Amino acid sequence: MKTFFIDLDGTMYHGSIMMDGAQEFLDRIKASGNRYVFLTNNATRTLQQNREHMEAIGFRGIKDEDFFTSSMGAAMHIAQNYKERNAFMIGRDGLREALLDNGFTMTEKDVDFVFVGLDKEGTYEEYSYALKFLLNGAKLVGTNSDRRLATSDGYAIGNGSVVALFEYASEQESEKIGKPYAPILNQALRHFQIDKADVIMVGDNLETDIALGENTGIETILITCGVHKREDVQKLKIEPTYIVDAFDQIKM
Repeated sequence: MKTFFIDLDGTMYHGSIMMDGAQEFLDRIKASGNRYVFLTNNATRTLQQNREHMEAIGFRGIKDEDFFTSSMGAAMHIAQNYKERNAFMIGRDGLREALLDNGFTMTEKDVDFVFVGLDKEGTYEEYSYALKFLLNGAKLVGTNSDRRLATSDGYAIGNGSVVALFEYASEQESEKIGKPYAPILNQALRHFQIDKADVIMVGDNLETDIALGENTGIETILITCGVHKREDVQKLKIEPTYIVDAFDQIKM
């Protein structure tokens, strides 16, 4: 059985608009006896919020357990590799849920880790408060390194840019968790009990989705409905296993 790890924004949908053929692609995966997991760097939403967002767009048959987020990857990776469990976070519901599910205590005393996920309402005062813990010895953990996010009228600052702010201010390097780095894949494989040889990554972003394949040795499919097009492959020197222009070109 093949497991399709599928990116969300830019691949399945753009904002609140379903990509052409996306639901039919999911239906074909199920009908062929294969499975899918939505592997996303978006750390803001809980599993339920992710499902509800897709249902509101028009997707059907989606379950909470179909998602694996960079928040989950970060919480699981740190829990697996460190014994300390006191955490302070910059982020939203998705990060809080993942930390609590993995045994972390949310505290402002004796903080071991400062987790940084995207929070569009984050303030200078909150960032400065979090910096205090980092300067006192807490370890910096960014959920993902996305430099910027595509919007309807251009780009917005991504979580990676916020993490870079904390790296510079605290003079320490963050753990690298989300796509294109191996920890998010390794934790997803462990969580779903999947063999790496049975996985193929589908996404629109060469620098995250497809680079994950280059970094970990899994097969990849670039779908050109989102961030990157065919001409970007040569420009960025990142090679997908396959390139398609529409979902119906993907073979089961």
